[in-house]
Amino acid sequence: MRVQRGWPTPTVLPPRLHAWLGLIAALAAAAVVVLGVLYAGRGEPGMVDSWIQPGVDGVRPPWRQVALAMDFLGEPAGATALVAATVTGCLLLRRPRAAVLVVVGVVLTVGTATLLKHVVGRTIHGGNLSYPSGHTAFFTALALVLALLATGRLGLGRTACGLLVLAAASAAGAVMGWAQVALGAHYPTDVLGGWCTALAVIPATAWLIDRAADRAADRMGDHRTADAGRRERR
Repeated sequence: MRVQRGWPTPTVLPPRLHAWLGLIAALAAAAVVVLGVLYAGRGEPGMVDSWIQPGVDGVRPPWRQVALAMDFLGEPAGATALVAATVTGCLLLRRPRAAVLVVVGVVLTVGTATLLKHVVGRTIHGGNLSYPSGHTAFFTALALVLALLATGRLGLGRTACGLLVLAAASAAGAVMGWAQVALGAHYPTDVLGGWCTALAVIPATAWLIDRAADRAADRMGDHRTADAGRRERR
C-alpha cells in the first residue's frame, strides 16, 4: 500500500524563486554588514544621509499625520494587530506555512535588527540606537511574506514572481523608510539597513520552514506506511 507523502499545502517559498531570492538574500546580508561597519559607533549622518535627509525631514501636516500613522504600524500595538490580521488571513486561505512564516519571520527579522543596533552602536539624537531601522525591517518583512503568498496563489512565472516580490518589498521599505526619516527617527542609511535585513532574513526563514515541514511530512508518511503494512499483515 502506497501512502502519499508531503504536507498537503503549498510551499511558502516557490521553488522557481529559490536561486533568485538566495542571491538577493546574500547581497542584502552583505549590504547590512558593510553599512554596519561604515557607521559603527557614529552619531551623525553620513554623506548619503546628508544628501537625502534635508529633502525629507520635518514634514508638515497633512503628511506628518501620514508619517505618524505609518510609524504606529511599526510600534508594538500596531505591529501586533498587523501580524494577527495577516496570520488570520493565511489560515483562512489554508496556508499554514505562510502563517508560520509571518510569526517566525517577523520575530527573527525584528530580533536581528535589534541585535544589530547594539552591535553596531550607531546613534541619533544623542544616544538612541538607530542602525538598522526596526520599523522598516518589520514592514518590509511583512510585505515580503504577503508577496510570497500572492505568488503561490497567482501561479505566476519566475520573472513575474520575482518582480512582484521585489516591488512589494521596495514599496513597503520606501513608505516606512520615508516615515522614519521624515519624523527624524532614523537616518536614510538606517532605513536601507532595515530593508536589507528583511531581504536577508525572510527568504532564509521561508526556506527553513519549508525544509522542516517537508521533513515532518516525510516522517509522518513513513509512520503511515509502516502502520498500513502492519495492518495488511494481520
